[in-house]
Amino acid sequence: MGVINLTPDSFSDGGDLNSEKKFLDQVNHFLLNGVDVIDLGAQSSRPGAEEVGSNLEIKRLIPYLKLIKSEYPDVLISIDTFNSEVANEALLNGANWINDVTGGRRDREILDVVSKFNCPFVITHSRGDSQNMNELSKYNNLLSDVKYSLEGLIKNALEKNIPKRNIIVDPGIGFSKDIDQNLEILKNLDVLKNLNYPILIGASRKRFIGEILNEKNPKERDIGTLAISCLCSQFNIHLVRVHNVKLNYQILKVADRIYRK
Repeated sequence: MGVINLTPDSFSDGGDLNSEKKFLDQVNHFLLNGVDVIDLGAQSSRPGAEEVGSNLEIKRLIPYLKLIKSEYPDVLISIDTFNSEVANEALLNGANWINDVTGGRRDREILDVVSKFNCPFVITHSRGDSQNMNELSKYNNLLSDVKYSLEGLIKNALEKNIPKRNIIVDPGIGFSKDIDQNLEILKNLDVLKNLNYPILIGASRKRFIGEILNEKNPKERDIGTLAISCLCSQFNIHLVRVHNVKLNYQILKVADRIYRK
């Protein structure tokens, strides 16, 4: 899954794609370098980000969604949003998946939208919102608490008639978790596999990688991201969400040959 942020304030690539040409060039680059799904976001979910509201999110998102579907009608598009209005408008305009960093916790009506469109739904573990998530990283037992929370979110989705086959789970690396907690989850991905749903890992260029590498510039954290992609290959994880599609595709090609050939 390749990340394209349509926001001026996303932590890694905010403001980079500020024209239709730059946007389409990035999409084309992703497609030439092995992307399976492109994840479009118009509301930053980084810690500290201001929420812009559904109207502005839709205004940012829909023109670029229409553009990508007109140029590349067969590409799978995931929409990174926790707002039901945004999800509905995006799916009406050709989006294929919804990727909700709150897993339906924030806006329960998003479950109705996903159910109506019968589309894949990424359920992510997180706590609070972008303003307070860093203060909510105390757990009784991290792995058990994350698994229990995901089970509850999955139950909510199933009760809204979202089919099991459409559910993907994400442990929420970097969301309401410190460096050691992120690493504990990565070392114990088998615990999440016991949920028996496809797993997505979104660790690309995140702050904990920067802390390990002593690298403040997110764009200089690809080498750490690659290490995590290799780990995901070893655990046979279904999907990684990354900024640098080419490097991750190449390393996964090699890692997959090692671990699964």
